Amino acid sequence: MIAEILSTGDEVLSGAVVDTNAAFIADHLQRAGVRVSRHVCVGDDINDISSAVSEMGKRADIVVATGGLGPTMDDLMAAAAARAAKVSLEENKKARESVEAFFARFSRKMTRSDAKQAMLPKGAEPIINDAGTAPGFSMKISRALFFFLPGVPREMERMLLCSVIPRIKSDCLSGVSSSVNCRKVFSLFGLPEAEVNERIRDLEKVYDNLKFGMIARFPVIFIKLTAMGNDEPALNQSIDAAGRDVVKRLGKWIFSENGESMEEVVGRLLSRLPASLAIAESCTGGLIASRITDIAGSSNYFLFSAVTYSNQAKTGVLGIDPELIDRFGAVSEETAQAMAEGVRRLSGADYGLSASGIAGPGGGTDEKPVGTVCIGLASSNGTKSKKFWFPFGRRNANKRIFSEAALDFLRRELMAAGQAA
Repeated sequence: MIAEILSTGDEVLSGAVVDTNAAFIADHLQRAGVRVSRHVCVGDDINDISSAVSEMGKRADIVVATGGLGPTMDDLMAAAAARAAKVSLEENKKARESVEAFFARFSRKMTRSDAKQAMLPKGAEPIINDAGTAPGFSMKISRALFFFLPGVPREMERMLLCSVIPRIKSDCLSGVSSSVNCRKVFSLFGLPEAEVNERIRDLEKVYDNLKFGMIARFPVIFIKLTAMGNDEPALNQSIDAAGRDVVKRLGKWIFSENGESMEEVVGRLLSRLPASLAIAESCTGGLIASRITDIAGSSNYFLFSAVTYSNQAKTGVLGIDPELIDRFGAVSEETAQAMAEGVRRLSGADYGLSASGIAGPGGGTDEKPVGTVCIGLASSNGTKSKKFWFPFGRRNANKRIFSEAALDFLRRELMAAGQAA
């Protein structure tokens, strides 16, 4: 069973909008046991869209297409699909009722442009959109079963999970030899991508029934092991064995064996202890606290954040002795320790975490170049700090990697506390 994905829209084609839809669709199709062979992207041109639909209909068994279903003049997907299928457009009763119901919920009047969204290719089956105005639809074109979905991610995701994937499993995979997709994802921080590759490159030959993939999402690297087949226990056995070899070679830098983010891991460790956290930031400008609070349930362990960007804020808010900053500098292990102790004292948290550094692109010196960061951590076991240097001249990159390093510093301390408990 082969699937392809079609993304449409000038903004997607030009790169103005990142195509997260294709990644989401591919992930869930492969989880369902369907192999994705190709992604295709075209702009808002009816000829290009129609040609792509015709070609994909001859190659694939399943095609999921996104975009071009809205009320505006550049929403051309339905017309292009009708052209490719050599049928006419007609108003679909169920689709019309769906659009009307959406506007009725908000006591809004439906315009002629809105009504356009109910015009579907003849014979198409509507896919109701509970989260927006534009219905999707499905239809057979050549050998492929097409699912046309809106381009708005939250609408597409809901329709894919609630309508499309269940239909693929019942209509397309029913009676087909059951295929499963097994996978394991490791999250790493602290090694360059090339070195990670060198450490595991031979494993693909050892485990020739698995696929090894590396995804770099700065500053984290994900190693993905995948296998597709009919014997799920055997596939899982191979992935577990390969996973053990990955851990042997990269265990020091692996912070999750489930593809989690650093903030997810830190949140889980704080919850498990249990322990509370407060943060004092300078160079990261609140990014560490923002990441911590991105995790649902963080109110159970996160107490307080202080962005003490200036020296005056460090002394006035956190109570740091001005002479300490004068002597060692704002970017120093001594100041980072004092920041961590100060925020812990103010909040009453179990752990106080701090970061002070030089994000750049200016402000560096020979002694403390751009990319230098000092991280402090205070707890009932005392206060510690560490100085890092990262070779990046870009401000946003430095802020991101500073925050990652700070959370990793905390993670390692929490793991040690958990083992000692």
